[in-house]
Amino acid sequence: MDYHTFPVENADRLEDAPARYRSLSAEELVWAISPDPDDAVVDLGSGTGFYTDDVAPHVGRVHAVDVQSGMHDRYRANGVPDNVSLVLSDTDPLPFDDDAMDAVYTTNTFHELPQTAVTESARVLRPGGRFVVADWSAEGRGERGPPLDQRHSADSAGAVLDDAGFEVTFEAVRPETFLLVASPERHR
Repeated sequence: MDYHTFPVENADRLEDAPARYRSLSAEELVWAISPDPDDAVVDLGSGTGFYTDDVAPHVGRVHAVDVQSGMHDRYRANGVPDNVSLVLSDTDPLPFDDDAMDAVYTTNTFHELPQTAVTESARVLRPGGRFVVADWSAEGRGERGPPLDQRHSADSAGAVLDDAGFEVTFEAVRPETFLLVASPERHR
């Protein structure tokens, strides 16, 4: 699978709340993360911060990781909550200590991530932490989101997680998207 990034020049499309929430509601994301007020979490592929803003009120700290400085610029223009740190970084390695995070989540970006991002997520998660993946499904019609050949099915995404040492504990498949919640099996 070819890995790519969403074009910064199309970032306005990432702010379309009705369209974004059709794929994943804020409540569903927060439920999947299951945060405590003091938790430290990573938004992997945070983009303009659309979902980061939904998670921030429920945790102590969100590390909004993106590889494109232009996405962080867009987020700054919209206003960044005090408990959000913008992290410009590639995913190999993630700039966090081992077992330092309570959750890592990725919304509509899993198809863009290399395997190393998933492996690194397993490394930085604490025992009992959660890795939440909400993404476009390869089994969808392709009317929105990336081309079908750039997507995972829930099963293929689950296999990627398994290869990185995760156990999928929840799966929901929709017409265009899927949601997976996984926990790291202790280091193999």
